Amino acid sequence: MHLSRFPRVRLGHMPTPLEPMDNLSRLLGGPRLWVKRDDCTGLSTGGNKTRKLEFLMADALEKGADIIITQGATQSNHARQTVAAACKLGLGCHILLEDRTGSHDPAYNYNGNVFLDQLHGASVEKRPGGADMAAEMEALAETLKAEGKTPYIIPGGGSNEIGALGYVNAALELLAQANDMGLQIDHLVHATGSAGTQAGLVTGLSACNAGIPVLGVGVRAPKDKQEANVFALAQKTEAKLGLTTVVSREDVVANCDYVGEGYGIPTESMVEAVTLMARHEGILLDPVYSGKGMAGLIDLIRKGHFKEGENVVFLHTGGSVALFGYPDAFGFPDYQA
Repeated sequence: MHLSRFPRVRLGHMPTPLEPMDNLSRLLGGPRLWVKRDDCTGLSTGGNKTRKLEFLMADALEKGADIIITQGATQSNHARQTVAAACKLGLGCHILLEDRTGSHDPAYNYNGNVFLDQLHGASVEKRPGGADMAAEMEALAETLKAEGKTPYIIPGGGSNEIGALGYVNAALELLAQANDMGLQIDHLVHATGSAGTQAGLVTGLSACNAGIPVLGVGVRAPKDKQEANVFALAQKTEAKLGLTTVVSREDVVANCDYVGEGYGIPTESMVEAVTLMARHEGILLDPVYSGKGMAGLIDLIRKGHFKEGENVVFLHTGGSVALFGYPDAFGFPDYQA
């Protein structure tokens, strides 16, 4: 795979660290846990979208864009990283935020990522839950074109075959790190939502014949739909790379038992996972993606899904700034002097 033939702008701090989680490993027993710190990519507190944006923003620049349009949920990590990338490259950015939770909490609607979106200077508009966000972005693009702008649309999560190249590259990076460390990775686990991260990882690892199973812990869609979305995008990604039949349907596995009541709605297992990571590893997860991803990993360890002594890598997709949109979920008492 020659990723160098695709346009790319360097936005992130890479390679991101690959670290052992010895305290959590001792606490839970069973496999040895590692974390791939894609929360440390550096772009406006970091996160997994930075890798995708390196390829997406390069494509936007190549096409002469002067303003970026994207969409996400209210506390979208993708939106925050997209506007930060636009700032870095001197582009405008317009964000459409879909209300997927129906929350009226001011902290959720105006703090965390939403605060940073505005601090970075994005134009922000909200849309009701269930809106056709692709159509909304196209309509906005037509309005901007009429104003003489050259917009470039980035799908939610940066999840198309261009964005997924970022996680093909991450797969190569992870394999190189493991090789340098003499580490045999037995499993790779991460939170999966808009499909681009998992599609890129599966494509990259399969193309290298790495033999590392990838488990995506779903945060929104049912299992069948999530796996279908990931597999379809993996096929598009391998085609863009000039590969054929690299990814098989069996390579795409999602466990969607930890979504709870819905996307972005807190669960007890997410709160436990975030708290355990904070108190035993000094690492902050987020309440929507990595928190539920880690909740799934913890529960599967407790159920004996992994063998004792196996090396399990958790890919941390970032997003801890969203914690500031969920203060009530953690139930801490008010501070008193």
